[in-house]
Amino acid sequence: MHVNGILVVSATKAEAAHVPDRYDVLITGIGKVTAAVAVTAALARHPEDARPLVVNIGTAGALHDHHGGLYVPSTVINHDISSNVLRSLGHPVQDTLAIGDGDGTVLATGDTFVSEAEVRDALAARADLVDMEGFAIAHAAAYMGAGIRLVKYVSDHADDTAMDWPKQIDAAARALAQWLEERY
Repeated sequence: MHVNGILVVSATKAEAAHVPDRYDVLITGIGKVTAAVAVTAALARHPEDARPLVVNIGTAGALHDHHGGLYVPSTVINHDISSNVLRSLGHPVQDTLAIGDGDGTVLATGDTFVSEAEVRDALAARADLVDMEGFAIAHAAAYMGAGIRLVKYVSDHADDTAMDWPKQIDAAARALAQWLEERY
């Protein structure tokens, strides 16, 4: 029996490894394009008036040393699009989305795997965490008329420690599954 009304979305199988079988789980693959396409296609299979709540679980890099553990971002930004340039050319760009029921943190999403200090420091001026799918998943859910929750577990500090992601994923996946079970 599946938990009705919830679609758990994760970029990788490893991040969703401990999600119980009673949840519908969608593994999108890594990156904004694959995530947006997979979520849109999955939501299109539901009637417009009965789309599930999308709960995106996954890992994120911390952009500040004091961040660790689990977060439920209130804002997600698309950090690697040239928004200001496109706006100056007369093209409106939505690069920030507000997410209800969050904890006040800001998640930056981009197709770049952040592990360099200068990139990390520039992003830290705008955000708390960084990932590679959150904005795309939230944008697809909003476009399709579905609710969204983003739940991120800090796996590294968006620096050299990012290369240790494979060693951190099991603990992250356990914490994400526990959060999910406690709420849904």
